Amino acid sequence: MQAKSVGQTPSASELVIDAVAAREGVDPLELTVPLYDAIDADELDALVGPGTERAAKSGVEVTFAYYGYEVTVTADGTDTANATSTDTVADGS
Repeated sequence: MQAKSVGQTPSASELVIDAVAAREGVDPLELTVPLYDAIDADELDALVGPGTERAAKSGVEVTFAYYGYEVTVTADGTDTANATSTDTVADGS
């Protein structure tokens, strides 16, 4: 994952990390399980990240388990990632 510049739209993978960290109440750098243990972050960014207008028009949605959450990222132009707690996923801590 590349570092983002000030004012740059966050990538889908950055949104996931930020959403999970917020749910955990920690800084994103404090997450102990790398995102790539759950999903290829580059592929996630390519599918639903900023600049993927075709995906946004088609409503592509990617759902996967990460850090004890079911994470859903939708390419709909809203730049959001949702992390929902689930008992069926092992805790990432």
